[in-house]
Amino acid sequence: MGSEPQFSKYPNLALAQNIFNIANNSPRQTQQSSLKYIQDAIKDHKMAPLYRHLAHPTEGILNVKGEGSASAVPTPTTQRNRRASLVSSNLVPSKRNVSGEVLPWDEKLYDDLKTENDKELEEIQKEEEQAQETAGETEVHAARSKRAEFWARVGDKDKAIESYEAVFEKTGPLGAKIDTVLAIIRIGLFFNDKVFVKKQVDRANILVESGGDWDRRNRLKAYKGLHLLTVRSYNTAAPLLLDSLSTFTSYELCSYSALVMYAVLAGTMALKRTEFKTKVVDAPEIKAILGSGDEKVPKDEEMEDISTATPEKATVVNLTTLGTGQGMESAESEAPIDFSSLASLVRSLYEGNYRAFFLALATVEEAFLLQDRYLFEHKVWFVREMRLRGYQQLLQSYRVVGLKAMADAFGISVDLLDRDLAKFIAGGRVSCTIDRVQGIIETTRPDDKNKQYADVVKQGDALITKLQKYGQNVRLRGSERT
Repeated sequence: MGSEPQFSKYPNLALAQNIFNIANNSPRQTQQSSLKYIQDAIKDHKMAPLYRHLAHPTEGILNVKGEGSASAVPTPTTQRNRRASLVSSNLVPSKRNVSGEVLPWDEKLYDDLKTENDKELEEIQKEEEQAQETAGETEVHAARSKRAEFWARVGDKDKAIESYEAVFEKTGPLGAKIDTVLAIIRIGLFFNDKVFVKKQVDRANILVESGGDWDRRNRLKAYKGLHLLTVRSYNTAAPLLLDSLSTFTSYELCSYSALVMYAVLAGTMALKRTEFKTKVVDAPEIKAILGSGDEKVPKDEEMEDISTATPEKATVVNLTTLGTGQGMESAESEAPIDFSSLASLVRSLYEGNYRAFFLALATVEEAFLLQDRYLFEHKVWFVREMRLRGYQQLLQSYRVVGLKAMADAFGISVDLLDRDLAKFIAGGRVSCTIDRVQGIIETTRPDDKNKQYADVVKQGDALITKLQKYGQNVRLRGSERT
């Protein structure tokens, strides 16, 4: 079997992104192309279960208003079915009002697709029964695998997982077991169930540590990095995603261009300045996409017209052509990604050009955070944390800095800087004080020894409190109870 992965074709995670596009406030052209992609995929792959899940008049998640129904409130039966599901479905962004017309329901189309599904299932069942009677275990396993891939292809999440679990139980080779669990992880990613994905990632990690080959270790690294990104664990996601750039083969998970975006965003957020330079700014894989950085960003005093300035060299690439299999199939349909704003974000943060950094951050939010299904729900948090990183980096270099000078450096008003910094100071994220009378910001760097002493006292008090509660419980269980 070698290192060739199994079950890598389905589910198609690009389809989940297109479902997100039509449910999100994406540009009209993007919504139209995504709708066509979804409709073609449903017809080509006979996806009756997914079509019903998306567009049914009363049960479809894209039909919030309940087209053809009296109320949009879910019935008790629907709620029980959702609780009984192995994987919860979060394909549609939360707190979004989706028009019922976004994916029209066609009863005849659904019936035709379901008929095709039933016919294909009968053939798989006959093949499995025949293999059990006349062939060996290998042929029986192949028929079971075909059934699991069928359910993953048509978008029935519960039956796909049940079928993959049946395949897993009857699988002997460790590599095939890992491939099966990776397929289950992708089903969780498709329907955006983070709790389910975490359990399966931990399960795959145990299998890999027990003797997985080099290729599957690298593939799991990308899976873990992407999952950690979806749960805001950027500190642990950044090293995994950055390490995956040079050995990436998981094109069933995402395109290489998407991996570059995730790795750069995670690294810019989480890495310390020295690691940020070596692993992001100077990394050969990233410099090949974002540019070498030889072209200098204008200094602060030259930034008044930067929002209308035209970059000397736009960084527009389509790296999906580097892939194989599913990555190659989707290369033709994927539009090139403009990385110029991401390159500006990295370069301006490292060079300390904070006005350009804030402008690039706003562009990155519009171009990447709002358009990607994994990043969308964390967009406000990401932008806030990046603002904090900019403030911390500037204040790190000064004992006292003028409030207006700092506001000018970031290209914002004094009042906005005051309100923004006040929130971080109150939360203990920035060690400084603001004096509006004198118009200065004074940094307060606590002595390390004093800080360690304060931490020991605080933790010691908490420990004593726990021990006292424990002692009371022990006495109640002993002689005092009798």
